[in-house]
Amino acid sequence: MDHIIIISNAICILNIQKLRQTKTMAISLNASLQLSSTFRGDFSLLSTSLSCSFPVSGSSSSRKQSVVFAKRLLGLEEAMRIRRERELRESNPAKRSPLKRGRVSPSLTVPDQIQKPPYVGSAKLPELSKEYQLHDSEGIAHMRAAGELAARVLDYAGTLVKPSVTTDEIDKAVHQMIIDAGAYPSPLGYGGFPKSVCTSVNECMCHGVPDSRQLQDGDIINIDVTVYLNGYHGDTSKTFLCGNVSNAMKRLVKVTQECLEKGIAVCKDGVSFKKIGKTISDHAEKYNYGVVDRFVGHGVGTVFHSEPVIYHHRNRRPGEMVEGLTFTIEPILTMGSIDCITWGDNWTTVTNDGSPAAQFEHTILITKTGAEILTNPKFSEITC
Repeated sequence: MDHIIIISNAICILNIQKLRQTKTMAISLNASLQLSSTFRGDFSLLSTSLSCSFPVSGSSSSRKQSVVFAKRLLGLEEAMRIRRERELRESNPAKRSPLKRGRVSPSLTVPDQIQKPPYVGSAKLPELSKEYQLHDSEGIAHMRAAGELAARVLDYAGTLVKPSVTTDEIDKAVHQMIIDAGAYPSPLGYGGFPKSVCTSVNECMCHGVPDSRQLQDGDIINIDVTVYLNGYHGDTSKTFLCGNVSNAMKRLVKVTQECLEKGIAVCKDGVSFKKIGKTISDHAEKYNYGVVDRFVGHGVGTVFHSEPVIYHHRNRRPGEMVEGLTFTIEPILTMGSIDCITWGDNWTTVTNDGSPAAQFEHTILITKTGAEILTNPKFSEITC
């Protein structure tokens, strides 16, 4: 039988049967390592003392093996640190200036005959509804229709992503397509949000307000579309590449998309909500990316935001998924710190160290055997 000892992200496996034939010797491994904590989500330097005692052979060869293990542990951590620093340099060339707010044009209007959500007309941010949104066959049909429209709008918005195009132009085009379909752009007027779509560029984690800033060659941009159709919300987002994007930025976008897909893959009736966060964190950590813990997925349906709250980082959230439930999964990954700064508009939220962030989102329906993606599973693959 093997004895497994976990040291940070490293696993030391010792063969007990052989060790019982030799005397026990305590070995203390002390190292100052740069570790990433998924529970905090940042990449700050943590001076960590690793002290573990385990039985090893007193022979000279066993001592050498222990030294080799310690060196490999330190070498792996150093390699991860070097890779992260290199990717940050690649993703932040001298020509890319920090994101700054441009001019925000007036909010667009919606025809009177289009059904509007109840929060429209109030600047107060609605409270999170405590009710799970469970649907019968009629409700599921409405959710599918809203999700399908949101997916089509998002695909169209992606075709507009080109250098020199402003995020305000994207907002206007998205707004027009939504009202032409007889739907309402859900973000417009939600808690006073002034636009019909969220556009989050480079270091913006989420909730970017469209403005006069032109997209630059090498930018990445998340476009978050939600439509309100026949009394139901469909919510989805994707991070798009603008022009010639660095390999480091492409990798961040690709891994974020993979995190969403893997998170969805574990969902079905009876599964714990916390499994989503563990699955996403496991994958993100392989690439040394931070998983933002401030922003979450949520129930969605006739209400824009409701329980359950979906954490994308490791957590102990109680509760299980049930058939007929709809909610979003929308992880945000960063190349650096997950700490953030919110601008004076009270919406636009950027990484506090200026490192890039990427996000993907789907609305899903829980079934007995899995999860149905209501906002179109055909995201194009990002290649690096």
